[in-house]
Amino acid sequence: MAEQTLEQIKKIRLEKVQKLHDLGINPYPSKTKGTTVPIVNIRESHFAEASRDDFVEVAGRLMSYREHGNIIFADLKDESGKIQLLFQKKTLEDNFKTLKLLDVGDFLYAKGKVFKTQAGETTVDVIDYQLLSKSIRPLPSTWHGLKDVEERYRKRYLDLMFNPDVKIRFDTRVKLVREIRRYLDDLGYSEVETPTLQPLYGGANAKPFKTYHNALDSEFYLRIADELYLKRLIVAGYEKVYEICKDFRNEGIDQVHSPEFTMIEYYAAYTDYQNVMDVTEGLFKHLAQKLFGEMKIKVDENEIDIGKSWPRISMVDIVKDNLEIDVNSMSLDELNSYCKDKRLDLVGGETKGQLIFLIFDKLISKTLMEPTWIIDYPRDVSPLSKLKDEVGDWVERFEGYIGGKEICDGWSELTDPIDQRERFEDDVKAARKDKEEAQQVDEDFIEAMEYGMPPIGGIGIGIDRLTMFFTNTWMIKEVILFPTLKPGNKE
Repeated sequence: MAEQTLEQIKKIRLEKVQKLHDLGINPYPSKTKGTTVPIVNIRESHFAEASRDDFVEVAGRLMSYREHGNIIFADLKDESGKIQLLFQKKTLEDNFKTLKLLDVGDFLYAKGKVFKTQAGETTVDVIDYQLLSKSIRPLPSTWHGLKDVEERYRKRYLDLMFNPDVKIRFDTRVKLVREIRRYLDDLGYSEVETPTLQPLYGGANAKPFKTYHNALDSEFYLRIADELYLKRLIVAGYEKVYEICKDFRNEGIDQVHSPEFTMIEYYAAYTDYQNVMDVTEGLFKHLAQKLFGEMKIKVDENEIDIGKSWPRISMVDIVKDNLEIDVNSMSLDELNSYCKDKRLDLVGGETKGQLIFLIFDKLISKTLMEPTWIIDYPRDVSPLSKLKDEVGDWVERFEGYIGGKEICDGWSELTDPIDQRERFEDDVKAARKDKEEAQQVDEDFIEAMEYGMPPIGGIGIGIDRLTMFFTNTWMIKEVILFPTLKPGNKE
């Protein structure tokens, strides 16, 4: 028999919908007739060993349907697991006929007695059932699954249904966010919300998405970071704050970057970057313990123990140790020549600090396998960080590296409004491929600083990046449920 087309299948199923209506059966009822329990509770509880006098009620999606004369076997799946259903003509009588109107993919409620088959399969002998939702489209083959990567992203609901590893990955993300909140809440941080629509973007070097607010007759930007608003709350008197939010950056898409992504930023008053590193190192260890029950994490093919104390090494020292050059004493021309010799991409017009960071980022960062804090960054690439000394070119900034991956970025926050204005202005003037990537001069934020801002330590961590790290999945689209894609053609 020739394979049916999608349109033929849909036509047959729509005819079944009409037949159900004709029989007075609503194929899309508003609620389930009984009170159901998770399937996993049945499989793991005493029901599996009990007599046929025990009744259970379950609901889920039909994943298979096998007719054998006057009996039908089917597999029902909910979020917790899968169980076999047995439909018998002698038990269901006239209701047995309407089973012909069911298809794989339909949602079903079933009530029955639990028993184990001779093969040891926990099974519900159904005495009553209810169609909860009639599927019009057929599910992809359970044998072949969903293999096309682009289709997996576009139809994540099918990807989750047929690829258990994908479901586990996103379950891990849910646990990560829950445990981050628990950890910070226990340390006395307050979770807050700040604007997504902002009259001026800031808090990172990135190109924004622009939009227009009709009622206010004003241009707005989707936030690229929530840093500057969280710092306003420190001015207001909050001492520990955090926010988990969506940020948007109108930039390229690659394996580790997405234009829409999730960040957590947290800030504490009366502290510095050393304390933030302490808190963050504790967070990673807390997450590892809650997720895996141990401190050993796999990054690519490397097993790494994050339970030890993470060393803190200055950028100058790590470059000196690895490349045998002292970037602190080198001139701008010498640094330029070194970068050209190493064939590092230059925009042109880079400052000394930008070149030092480029050397570290391109030649060293990927070699940092063991958990390591790189501290004390060039002032030129850190417009929101506090100077390490009263006069100098270095700031109290850090980045965390594990398995050659950069996993977080933080610093002692700049609290001097005069210095902050100069940094904003310098950043706007700095050489960039796109001027919109520069930090803007935010007069409202500077005004808030002028009321007085206590010492602050803060950090930003990408939730997507964190999920990639803890699931060892180094493709950002694989850890975002519905990643940003170019609109595709509809059927």
